Amino acid sequence: MADKIFLDSNVLLYLFLKDEYNKYKIAEDYIKINVNNPMFISYQVINEVTNQLIRNNFNETIVIKNIEYLYKICTVQNFSKEILFHASSLREKHKFSFWDSIIISSAVKCGCNILASEDMSDGFKIDNLVIKNIFQ
Repeated sequence: MADKIFLDSNVLLYLFLKDEYNKYKIAEDYIKINVNNPMFISYQVINEVTNQLIRNNFNETIVIKNIEYLYKICTVQNFSKEILFHASSLREKHKFSFWDSIIISSAVKCGCNILASEDMSDGFKIDNLVIKNIFQ
């Protein structure tokens, strides 16, 4: 069975910003290796990535090109009341931040078994989802 992977914003930021070469290569290789596996993001991820690209003076043509790339390689999960309520229970139970809890809840809603991130606890399991720090 193929992995279903949810990509956190930081993975994509290393890919697009290319400001830390080693992490850029890890992110690039991870996406290349998993190109045939279903990959998911949320609108939160798109917003966070776009905001950072703009803050780093990327022009609008490049911003749009990167957004198009995300839509090409990923399915985008919309917010729902169910995701927000589940995120609330995750915050209460595990003390995740507001934003991390929404990312985790979105990944669970997509049926992902891997959440590729750098910020969260590597190996932490929630339902069938495992957080994987691909940069370790």
